[in-house]
Amino acid sequence: MQKNSKRNNNSRLSGIESNSVDAEKEKKESQNNFVELLPPEVTFKIFSQLDIRSLCRASVTCRSWNNTVRNSDSLWKPHCLTLRAVCQREIDDDLESGYSWRVILLRNYQKSKVKHEWLSGRYSNICSPLSLPEKIMYPMDVDTWGEILEAELER
Repeated sequence: MQKNSKRNNNSRLSGIESNSVDAEKEKKESQNNFVELLPPEVTFKIFSQLDIRSLCRASVTCRSWNNTVRNSDSLWKPHCLTLRAVCQREIDDDLESGYSWRVILLRNYQKSKVKHEWLSGRYSNICSPLSLPEKIMYPMDVDTWGEILEAELER
């Protein structure tokens, strides 16, 4: 009986120590997390210096970074406006439909890369569909293909 009570006391103590260690760890992580420490304006300024890939990576770093990046629509706007040079119609349509800047970027990023490659003439000398690189293709609508064909005809 005494052995059981000692075990129970030991397990309670180890549980308390474990909770204490977890609390210490969370406190330390919180102290290292500038998103939680700095004013929102400063955090926004830091995140606004990131390119698209870095911003996406920052959003998966931890929950607080994800919330900050995901909920700061104005962080995504400059990147969308850059894509607009290639996908003006698509981005304008998405704006009219009421999508957020972040969602607009997600919807048009890959398309803009593929469309830019087509419009710049990278695929002008393709002899057959087998010559197209499969991995970088992206489904595009009729209007986008019309723009690409017009550019090809002007070459």
